[in-house]
Amino acid sequence: MVRPIAGKFGRNEWAIVGGTCTAIKLLADKVIAALAIEYNCAYADTSHNDDMMKPPGRLTSGAALEYTDQINFSQLNYKAPLTLFKQRELFAQADIVLVNGNHQQAQAQVVIVDINKRSSLERRVGQLTNVRMILLADNVTEPFDFLKKAVPNWHSLPIFRLNDGLPHIINFFRHELLQNEPQLNGLVLAGGKSTRMGIDKGTVNWRGKEQRYYMADLLKEFCKDVFISCRDVAQQEEIDPQYNTLTDTFTGLGPYGGILSAFRQNPNAAWLVIACDLPLVDEQLLHHLTDHRSVKHVATAYHSKATDFPEPLITIWEPKAYPVILQFLSQGYSCPRKVLINSDISLLQVPNAESLSNVNTPEEMDRVKRIIHHKLAQSDAS
Repeated sequence: MVRPIAGKFGRNEWAIVGGTCTAIKLLADKVIAALAIEYNCAYADTSHNDDMMKPPGRLTSGAALEYTDQINFSQLNYKAPLTLFKQRELFAQADIVLVNGNHQQAQAQVVIVDINKRSSLERRVGQLTNVRMILLADNVTEPFDFLKKAVPNWHSLPIFRLNDGLPHIINFFRHELLQNEPQLNGLVLAGGKSTRMGIDKGTVNWRGKEQRYYMADLLKEFCKDVFISCRDVAQQEEIDPQYNTLTDTFTGLGPYGGILSAFRQNPNAAWLVIACDLPLVDEQLLHHLTDHRSVKHVATAYHSKATDFPEPLITIWEPKAYPVILQFLSQGYSCPRKVLINSDISLLQVPNAESLSNVNTPEEMDRVKRIIHHKLAQSDAS
C-alpha cells in the first residue's frame, strides 16, 4: 500500500515561526490573497485565549458536531479534538497550508528573525527541521547565532526582508508549489467487456494498431508513465509486454475501479484517464486538456454536449481526487460522472464536440471508421 505524501495537514505545508502572531497572520493573509486564484489555500492556528471557553452553540448541550450554513461560508464545530488523520482529511483539498508556527508545527518552516521574539524562537529551535526561507524584521540585520547553528545551510536559503520583500516571498511559495506539482501519469481504460460491441473495443484497429496501444502511445507525449488498465490477470497476459499494465485491485466497479486502482498504485500522481471507446480523441485535444489542467481542482474535465454533463472518461484526476472517489464509494456510488458533477472541478468546453464520440455498437464503429479514414486521407493529401 503506497501512502500519499502528507505532513500534519497536507502535501505542501509551511509553519511560519519566530514573529509575532499578528505578523504571521498578516503575512499569511498576503500570501493567500496572491495565490488563491491558482491554488486552494488553507491556514491553521491556535486561539490565543488562555481562559477555558465553553464550546459554542449546541456543543454546549452535548452535540458532537454542529454545522451552520452561513451566507458566505460553511462552518463546522467539533466537540472532540481533531486527530492527525482527521486533520489530513479536512485539509486534503488544500494545495498549500500556512501554519502559525508559534502554536502548530509543519513539515517545512519559514523563520522570521525578530529581536523582540528572540527568546521565543530559541525555545522552538528543535522544531526547525526543514527551514526553507528566512525573513528578517526591521530590527535585525542577520540571523541569530543559535539559528545559524541550528540551520547549517542558512546562507544558501532565500533571505528577504519581512516588510519590503513581499513579491519575493510570494514568488518563493509559487515556485515551491510549481516544483511540487504532482506528475501526470496516463491510464488507458481497456478493461471493459464490450458487451454491446461484441468485440473488445481495445483491440479495434483504427489507425494501424490496436486502439489500446494507439492511446497509450498518444499519452506518452503528455504523461511521465503510461499504463493500460486491465480488469484481471488473464486480460493482462494478452497485452504486449512492451506496454505497462495495471490490473484492477478494486474489482467489479468498471472504470471506477480502474481509476481507484491507479491511485492505489500511485496516490501522489495525477492521472490522465482515457477510455478506449473514444477513438476520435487526438493529439490536439490532449494538448488542449493538459494545457488547461487546473491543479487547484479535484479534476479537469470536458463538458459533453451529448449528455450535458462532465465526461469522466477523458479527465485529469488530481491526487486530491483519491479520497473524494473513496468517499463516494463508501456511500454506495461508483459512477465517475457523479463524482465530477458533485465535486469542485474545472470544466472545459471541448474544442470539437465530435472528439468525444463514443463507440459502443457496430453501427457507431462503422460511422467512426468513415470519419477516421476521411481524416487520414486529408492528412495524406496535405
